[in-house]
Amino acid sequence: MSQISARLDQGRPYVLGLFRIVVGLLFLCHGAASLFGVLGGAGGTGGTVPTGTWPGWYAAVIELVGGALVLVGLGTRAAAFIASGAMAYAYFKVHQPMGLFPLQNKGELSAMYCWSMLLLVFTGPGALSLDGLFSSSRAADREREPVTA
Repeated sequence: MSQISARLDQGRPYVLGLFRIVVGLLFLCHGAASLFGVLGGAGGTGGTVPTGTWPGWYAAVIELVGGALVLVGLGTRAAAFIASGAMAYAYFKVHQPMGLFPLQNKGELSAMYCWSMLLLVFTGPGALSLDGLFSSSRAADREREPVTA
């Protein structure tokens, strides 16, 4: 049993990285649909959210930018924190007044994105991220610096 756990633990950073990529891409797609009318448009209507309207336009910008940052793994924890907060707001202000449970109030996506992004706040980006690339290059630079006594 411990051999299985050890093998699974080796893949954890890569699976976490793939999770981040998929969640970021899907989140980005929601923002692109709302802002640019692509992929079915805002709410599947083919249209866009009017510029500057509260809260829809601001949520779409957070989805687009936050999704892109999470996708590439740049500033992952901060972007995921903002995205998680936006989805919590969406759930409690838009969906929850229509019913107690997400299945009743059509808030499943908001709830899932909120918790998925919150998970990334605590786990970090995993493998295959720009955050990891920059932090490893900084670590390599520190190793090359001469040590003075």
